[in-house]
Amino acid sequence: MSREGNLEAPTRHPIDWKNPDFWNEDKLNHELERVYDICHGCRRCVSLCNAFPTLFDLIDESSTMEVDGVAKADYMKVVDQCYLCDVCYMTKCPYTPPHEWNVDFPHLMLRAKAVKYKKGEVRAAEKFLASTDTQGKFAGIPIVVQVANAVNHSSFGRGVMESQLGVDKDAWIPSLATKKFRSQAKAAPKTAAPAKNGERTPGKVAIFSTCYVNYNEPGIGMDLLAVLAHNDIPYEIVNKEKCCGMPKLELGDLDGVAELASFNLPVLAKYARDGYAILTAIPSCTLMFKQEIPLLMPDNADAKAVQDAMWDPFEYLIARQKDGLLKTDFKAELGAVSYHIPCHSRVQNVGKKTEEMLKLVPGTTVNTVERCSGHAGTYGVKKEHHKTAMKIGKPVFRAMMSNAPKYISSDCQLSGHHIEQGIREGQFGDVKPELAHPISLIAKAYGLSK
Repeated sequence: MSREGNLEAPTRHPIDWKNPDFWNEDKLNHELERVYDICHGCRRCVSLCNAFPTLFDLIDESSTMEVDGVAKADYMKVVDQCYLCDVCYMTKCPYTPPHEWNVDFPHLMLRAKAVKYKKGEVRAAEKFLASTDTQGKFAGIPIVVQVANAVNHSSFGRGVMESQLGVDKDAWIPSLATKKFRSQAKAAPKTAAPAKNGERTPGKVAIFSTCYVNYNEPGIGMDLLAVLAHNDIPYEIVNKEKCCGMPKLELGDLDGVAELASFNLPVLAKYARDGYAILTAIPSCTLMFKQEIPLLMPDNADAKAVQDAMWDPFEYLIARQKDGLLKTDFKAELGAVSYHIPCHSRVQNVGKKTEEMLKLVPGTTVNTVERCSGHAGTYGVKKEHHKTAMKIGKPVFRAMMSNAPKYISSDCQLSGHHIEQGIREGQFGDVKPELAHPISLIAKAYGLSK
């Protein structure tokens, strides 16, 4: 390949984490130096996140003003700023495979994070923040959950969390649900209609709850079930599940990801082979099964089966609409909506399906914002990163308010809350929009919820 940049869509190689060379620190540093040098000569990604400004500052302030002037010990300063959004890979980098320079910056950062984790250089507090199932054990327990929420949102509690867990006292954090989604779902309405396959879509759905929906905001899941039932789509709640593994992936804990996958994949693969579409209401969870786990386990037949059956909810609903099987009997207008496409939705490369769905609702205008909000999992709540996360998100906060919206919305509810906080603190006008997940907006439009 003798040209500058790619003309082909980017492709990805399997993550070779079982190879001893993957863990060799000298070989890792050699690859970091190679890629950092390519990035230094390009600099197209400088506005995306803080990883690239950190790298370019290190280079520009070095004795040579080249990568060879940067101390190897400082390479991790760049890695620590990457939160694996994948946007540089998908939207900016001209040297991704199949280009001969073979640059996959996020997965190189993942390799470096994994080496750091393996060396025991990740704090116990960070490990706890990535253990969502452990945190979720308190959800749904009467009195305990109320006490936990009261403490977590008190000045004293936030001070303790900042000092002990590194969670910035000013960052928004979710409350625990008084009743888990998986418990509430047992009483949710179902359709008596038989499954009806479309040309593009299976006629029945399996719901992977996700930690966030199950433990923190079950209303999102209940709205999804209501929308499915309204459209005569039979559904089942996956009979057992654990965290998808994304928080552990972002930490570099690949063994932890594999352990969770070994639990989830056989369960989900059965639904896939039985002809179900598998849906999750959180884009990061969808992405784990669509992309990351298959790349970590390229020879795993269950991973491939689940990958093929996994859908973003709006990807599925719009495909049903194209099959002529989606109802459009909307009862309520939504007015002006500002909708944010989270990074892990964009990386799925399915287009603006949520926007398409919202635009089906009469009396609804949609202002779509395609830029990272800065939240990025646990990155945006950590004391060392929170202010940076708010700075990254500032263009998003401003753009979301440009149409004086009645609602602000994001497929990633954590990003939604981050945007809500940024709008409130930035004082971008007198309008105070309501935050609602896109599936909750569709439920409102159908007249299924208030």
